[in-house]
Amino acid sequence: MRDRIPVIFITLAMLMWATFAPAQNAAPQNPGPQNPAPEAAKAKSEQAAELVKQGQKLGAEGHGDEAMAQFERAVEIDPDSYDAQLYLGVALDLKGNYEDARKHLARAIELVSDQQAVQPLRVMAVSYAFQCNTDKAAEYERRAFDLQFKWNKLADAANTADELARIYLECGDLDNAFQWYQTGHLTALKNPNITPGEKNLWEFRWEAALARIAARKGQIEKAQQHLATAKAILAKNENPDQMRFYPYLSGYVALYAGNYKGAIADLQSSDQKDVFVMSLLAQAYEKAGDKAQALEYYKKILTVNMHNPTNAFARPLAQKKVAELGQ
Repeated sequence: MRDRIPVIFITLAMLMWATFAPAQNAAPQNPGPQNPAPEAAKAKSEQAAELVKQGQKLGAEGHGDEAMAQFERAVEIDPDSYDAQLYLGVALDLKGNYEDARKHLARAIELVSDQQAVQPLRVMAVSYAFQCNTDKAAEYERRAFDLQFKWNKLADAANTADELARIYLECGDLDNAFQWYQTGHLTALKNPNITPGEKNLWEFRWEAALARIAARKGQIEKAQQHLATAKAILAKNENPDQMRFYPYLSGYVALYAGNYKGAIADLQSSDQKDVFVMSLLAQAYEKAGDKAQALEYYKKILTVNMHNPTNAFARPLAQKKVAELGQ
């Protein structure tokens, strides 16, 4: 299947505000001015949180610039707001302002404990994936992986390993892609309580990874063998919900095998809302000579404002191709 790693959906955390117990001693008869700092800080935090909430809504409605303006105001009001820093970094990434984005994402990482750091670490990795800076992406993914492994969250660690593997794969580093897919696979199987269905799922993911790596290497017969093995695993019906991902996998292999007509047919049977599927379809149409249809898909990609690995791969290519084909 396509690496169905939990997409990095950035959700607004409910902020917990400290309460202060009343003084135990009797107040003096002529009390001096009360310290306004705690209440002022609380007010700023609440105001920033409301702005982030408004920005989220605007972003979901497709108003990226307006959303970013809300996040910027939130950071100005409360520079120590984790959500404001994180969302502003995400918005800047989607605008292509990667260096500025990473300043805010780095600040978000600083604002949380290790127990809360996995999410912003992975968001930072995706930021570097937009530019295929695999060394820096790996730095942050590995930090997240090490934390999850330390806490014995093996399935989560395996997902993070697969996410890094996919970054390597789509950026063309096939050897490291293999190593990290293997790490993800073996990490998942370390779970002593893994169920037969879960084991079946990870075996399918492993074969899917091997099929794509082989296809990227031009080893088409080997890719087809792994594709057949993946299909046989699905036929056991232990994970029926995964069957819908098979057309993506077969379309991926067909594209890199040069079978553009077959790739288009398979990919059109896959999730048409998936931005990476759109990207593969655009490439297949372009290689098949249908530049008009390819351009439509590339343009469609640019309407998606998700901050995840699939958009990190699809969006920069779409921006480049719209400029080229639009001429």
